[in-house]
Amino acid sequence: MSTPTDVSPQPRDLRFDLEAHRGTHWMNGDPVGTAVFNALSLTFPDGEKMFMDSVRHYRSRLTGRLAEDVRAFLAQEAIHAREHHALNSLIDRARYPVAEIESRIRRRIAFARSRGPIRMLCATTALEHFTAMMAETHDLMQEKLFGRTAPALERLWRWHSLEETEHKAVAFDVFMEVTRDWPAWRRYMLRVWSMVFISFMFTRNITQYASLLLQADGYAPREARKAVRRFLWGDPGIFRANPRTYFAWYRPGFHPWDIDNRAQMARWQAEFAAETAAAGTPAAGAVSRRAAT
Repeated sequence: MSTPTDVSPQPRDLRFDLEAHRGTHWMNGDPVGTAVFNALSLTFPDGEKMFMDSVRHYRSRLTGRLAEDVRAFLAQEAIHAREHHALNSLIDRARYPVAEIESRIRRRIAFARSRGPIRMLCATTALEHFTAMMAETHDLMQEKLFGRTAPALERLWRWHSLEETEHKAVAFDVFMEVTRDWPAWRRYMLRVWSMVFISFMFTRNITQYASLLLQADGYAPREARKAVRRFLWGDPGIFRANPRTYFAWYRPGFHPWDIDNRAQMARWQAEFAAETAAAGTPAAGAVSRRAAT
């Protein structure tokens, strides 16, 4: 399968009023869930920049629809980084080890960059698969995860999930285009190895970062790790919610849109179209030229 003709990323230049939730356990009042999602959010500003750079490196080799999808991908990711930076600014840096976590994140990203452009692009395709799975999880567990969360914060994560779904195949399509002259086995082995490595590193890192945040809330180190692992793998189990999507990656010939969740995407698109119209905020596509460059 390839990206369906009726799917295209649509940047939405939205801003979220989060100030009232500064220093709170904003996710249902739960310190564990808040720590996990704050850990995820802390990875996004620098992570999104790496995603953008990995795809931007190959822009001169792209034409037609894929070139347009890359432009929209870059705009979406730039706005995501901005809004997650705003969310991250709510975390009390005097209490929580935010600087230490950010330093660890930057070291991981520096290592990914050091591997060269094609490996960085392949890491991006694997991480984009993870963000697409997280979008599915948002839909599967919306009430359980966000049922008692402030509407602005739920909306931020739902918006991010929508746009991650819209562009879930863009980096993958760029990878397939720039490696089209490779033997199929070489391309397959690189993307499988990348997913194995990313799966280990990403899940381990989020566990570590969230545990550090929980320790600042008074949890002993062992209890913090146990609580985070339970949230990630037990109840609600956000990392085990959709194994079909995860393991689909390992099929030869896989494409992200083999997991066809256009119905979910269309529902979210309709919700945001109605919400932005009611609020008088910019429509999809109304983004600055700078964000897409």
